[in-house]
Amino acid sequence: MGSGQHDGHLGAVYGAKAPEQVAALYDGWADTYDAEMARAGYRHPSVGLALLARYAPRGTGPVLDAGCGTGLLGDWLGILGFAPVHGLDLSAGMLAKARAKGAYAALHHLALGGALPFADGQFAAVISTGVFTTGHVGAEALPELLRITAPGGPVVLTVKTTLWDGGFRLALQGMAGLTIVEVTDPYVSMPGESGTVPSLAVVARRS
Repeated sequence: MGSGQHDGHLGAVYGAKAPEQVAALYDGWADTYDAEMARAGYRHPSVGLALLARYAPRGTGPVLDAGCGTGLLGDWLGILGFAPVHGLDLSAGMLAKARAKGAYAALHHLALGGALPFADGQFAAVISTGVFTTGHVGAEALPELLRITAPGGPVVLTVKTTLWDGGFRLALQGMAGLTIVEVTDPYVSMPGESGTVPSLAVVARRS
């Protein structure tokens, strides 16, 4: 496994100590984020989308892209027939890029980890890729994501293995009304980046 050390924008956000710092760093990264992640071979959106398509039929909606960033998933979710799609992110700069792509029915400037202004069971499915990682958000975000997912709906998450082994798995397994239906093998999310700690993807379903 790699050391998880990174330079540039990615290293800065991994080293952030507070949500406000993470948001500011992503604001400053928004203009070049898509190009940089494409060069790194960023896999989380593709893996997450494939799993969502496996567990949610075409026409499922509304779907929440939790931590949508610049909206990498937005177009693809629409192409696969998920609608309407909502996105949320803590970075106003990233949301501006997502808004310009025109793929979301609504975008919300919100951070995960606290209360969310959505009704119980409001979303038929939730997907969150690249969020549960170093310097971002942890298992504290799970109860609200579960609450806003409709009964029977899948929750698709990518999780850094260090976070998964550091208590995330146990927190997920211990949540009442949630069943883990699939956990992938670990994979490297950015093959073009050296020292990348593996991640995995997990699908849970609200009963």
